[in-house]
Amino acid sequence: MDTLIGTFSHEDRNKHGRKKRARRAFDAAFKLQVVRTIREQGLSISQVCRDMNLGESAVRRWVEQYEEESAGRPGVGKPLTSEQQRIRQLETENRQLKSDNDLLKKASAFFARELK
Repeated sequence: MDTLIGTFSHEDRNKHGRKKRARRAFDAAFKLQVVRTIREQGLSISQVCRDMNLGESAVRRWVEQYEEESAGRPGVGKPLTSEQQRIRQLETENRQLKSDNDLLKKASAFFARELK
């Protein structure tokens, strides 16, 4: 039998007894806007997180991702800037084209042997 704590069952609380926050997804444009707000206005991450009801660890990752991308490195996770998004897309297309090219080379070699 589930016991209720307040209006949440025990399954809706973390190991410290605090209620869990539902996992939310944010698009790259929103993340970029939050990071630029922090950097351009000189606000602390903590303050922005409190004001916008965001988790600090996530926002710190966004800031780190932005700094990596600004330095020309790909960073970890989904790209924030449009340049890095385009680079990631082109890298994916490049891998696919190389794979397709390798397949065509193998097929060509196979059929060349068949004709001999």
